[in-house]
Amino acid sequence: MEQEKTNPVLGYRTAGSLAERKTGDMLCEEMKKAGLTQVEKDRITVDAWEFHKAVMRYPDADGSIREIQLGAYQTDFQTEGFEKFELVYLGKGTADEYRNVDVKGKLVLVEINQREEWWINYPVYQAHLKGAAALIAVQSRGYAQIDDTALNAQDIAGPPEAPAFSMSRADFLKIQKLMKAKQEGGRTLPEITVEFDAETQVKKDQYTYNIIGKIPGSCSDSMILLSAHYDSYFEGFQDDNAAVAMIIGIARALIRGGYRPYHTIVVCALAAEEWGISDTKYDWSTGAYRQVFEARPDWPGHVIADFNFELPAHAHSTRDAVRCTYEYADFVQKFVDTVLMPEGIYPDGMTTLYPIETWSDDFTMSISGIPSMVNDFSGGPFMENYYHSQYDNQDVYEEAVYKFHHEFYLRLLMAVDSLTLPPLDFGRVLAGSIESLDMKLCMRTGANGALLLSKTEQAKKVAAQLFEKIRQWNSQPVADQNWKKSDAITKKLLAVFKKSQDYLVRLDWEDNVIFPQQAVQNNLYALDEAMSFLEKGEIAPALEAFYSIDNNCYAFQFEREVFYHFTEYIMKQSPERLMWGKGRILHHENLYDIVKSLREKQPGDSLETERRQLKEAWERQKNYYIDDIEYLIRAADKLNDMIRETIRMFEEE
Repeated sequence: MEQEKTNPVLGYRTAGSLAERKTGDMLCEEMKKAGLTQVEKDRITVDAWEFHKAVMRYPDADGSIREIQLGAYQTDFQTEGFEKFELVYLGKGTADEYRNVDVKGKLVLVEINQREEWWINYPVYQAHLKGAAALIAVQSRGYAQIDDTALNAQDIAGPPEAPAFSMSRADFLKIQKLMKAKQEGGRTLPEITVEFDAETQVKKDQYTYNIIGKIPGSCSDSMILLSAHYDSYFEGFQDDNAAVAMIIGIARALIRGGYRPYHTIVVCALAAEEWGISDTKYDWSTGAYRQVFEARPDWPGHVIADFNFELPAHAHSTRDAVRCTYEYADFVQKFVDTVLMPEGIYPDGMTTLYPIETWSDDFTMSISGIPSMVNDFSGGPFMENYYHSQYDNQDVYEEAVYKFHHEFYLRLLMAVDSLTLPPLDFGRVLAGSIESLDMKLCMRTGANGALLLSKTEQAKKVAAQLFEKIRQWNSQPVADQNWKKSDAITKKLLAVFKKSQDYLVRLDWEDNVIFPQQAVQNNLYALDEAMSFLEKGEIAPALEAFYSIDNNCYAFQFEREVFYHFTEYIMKQSPERLMWGKGRILHHENLYDIVKSLREKQPGDSLETERRQLKEAWERQKNYYIDDIEYLIRAADKLNDMIRETIRMFEEE
């Protein structure tokens, strides 16, 4: 898979690139060789990114020319061969760093820690507004920690006209030493002259392909999906070449073993898992989104499960896990409990986690109406050390883990295939929704939490009856099944699942999956905390409380225009550019002016204006909370009705 690269030195098989499309052609042939039928290329629209080179050179202290390779982000920047630039170091790249500094036409070098501080797009856009030619980021821990020579590039989620590159810490330390020597020679800023040769280009509304192949089902019109993405960054051994090889390998094993599935098994290599659309917060999972919402909108309603895979040839923890939707958790956990774990790879065994997270394509599958699961990969040291760096290579391959995942997920797939109906338990997600509800806050705000609790409990009881009907139906011998009726019930079950996703799945500003009332609920907690400190005249802890309110943490470090750009591209952007994030964040509490005002206060200054503004914010959030609870009451009623309708289908002749 790494034969085709956009950058001949570093790798990269970027979304919509020629290298990605050529690799798609290769995967078509591999699927055919594996014995899959109806192998096709589904054309999808993306903002294509071609990154061909980013090379910097400069004279070292001894006069020799040092040349270094840089990584890149999905942005536009092209030189005519090597061009001279001033390279200036500006710490963390916050607004304060630019005071009395002219960076127009210069390269700005900054250190970032995206796990603990702020995401890359904020300092990048700040540099762009100041007229910088480009920003170059060095990871100050957080990612690419395996070695100082590691390059890194994370999701940018910013406009292409704000160029950005990445530099290894080893190269940065050498440049920093040179800058300090020049600074001692009389310069006021840490700055050197460099030559830079770069070519990275974003082309909007281009195309690429998702690749699919099938093992036809013998009884059902329903399908089971195996998915993994085939764009990659640097070598992408774990992320996600190993996963693409795995889904084809599982399919080949089934075919060679003579297995005839009841449901059609679809193998799907997804393009553009990252950077598929520019300048939107939800710029990843574009390939999956385009597949199920545009290329194959008939899949939701027919696909009973998506087995998605990410980084499957490495043990990310001492305990393995399947992460799935709430509705599949009981079935998956019962299957996991039967597994005899091989020695030496997961000493703490295996478990089931839920809900699905936003970090991979399975979230998009889920909200489209396809119940999904993924091998859990988001925790553990791999993400901090190897992820999106040149160290994600064959050296991190763990054969025993890879073999186990092949065998485990093949068996789990066969277990799902053996069922005539998808084993969806809606009671678990309903239980989760009311477990997340704060009844004391409902009483305080006037929100009708008691009615929501009652309505949801009613829906839970009906969901339990439905789950028992599904269990009884699936316990019948396959030979006795009425597959036509089963498919009709399946379609209805998947419609209920889709509505549960529409009604109950929301996101916070950190892309965590939450229930609809939780964002406002958490804001009210934080506003209470901030107000209590302001009442005592304590500014610093009050400001600390603001950090957790929506995206107001960025109001502390960046200019108003930066803050507003990355707020409004969620609240005001067109739905087609929000993709899987549209409608998942409904409210925003803008505290930018309060933050700026409080940061300028001196001990003894009046805080009356800020206290009044906080009370107004609390009132707004209170009204949002009341609305959210009313919405959930209506949602519980609708789900209750849909579940009852589904139960009646079992009783019809």
